[in-house]
Amino acid sequence: MVALTDELLELYHQALGAIINGDPGVYKSMLSERDDVTLANPFGPIASGRDAVEQRLEGAASNYTDGQLSGFDLIAKYETPELAYLVEVERFRAKVGGRDELVPVALRVTSVFRPEDGAWKVVHRHADPITVERPAESVISPG
Repeated sequence: MVALTDELLELYHQALGAIINGDPGVYKSMLSERDDVTLANPFGPIASGRDAVEQRLEGAASNYTDGQLSGFDLIAKYETPELAYLVEVERFRAKVGGRDELVPVALRVTSVFRPEDGAWKVVHRHADPITVERPAESVISPG
């Protein structure tokens, strides 16, 4: 079994550092090559399939500049020979959406990995800004 090592998780965190500086390349290199790869990020609906996920990553990266990683709160990590997951809160500062000032960002993130050709690859990532309790009404769709 290929272990989900600290080195891999460090690379995964560095991929966030690249995204918040406008570069989706590191994340792309960590993605599953299979067409069932999915991405749910704060900038749109779920992307499914390698091409759609890559486009969504490029779009996400284009929203950030001058990013600085602040830290990662590990909530859970679990691994089997066929699948692994990571639940974290990612914290960083960046210029978001064309702003001139750095702003703090915290994302609740679930990442799912599976081994492919001897290496762990990201098969799903879900990130959203919900890191504190919210009222029940917050789930009501505006449209």
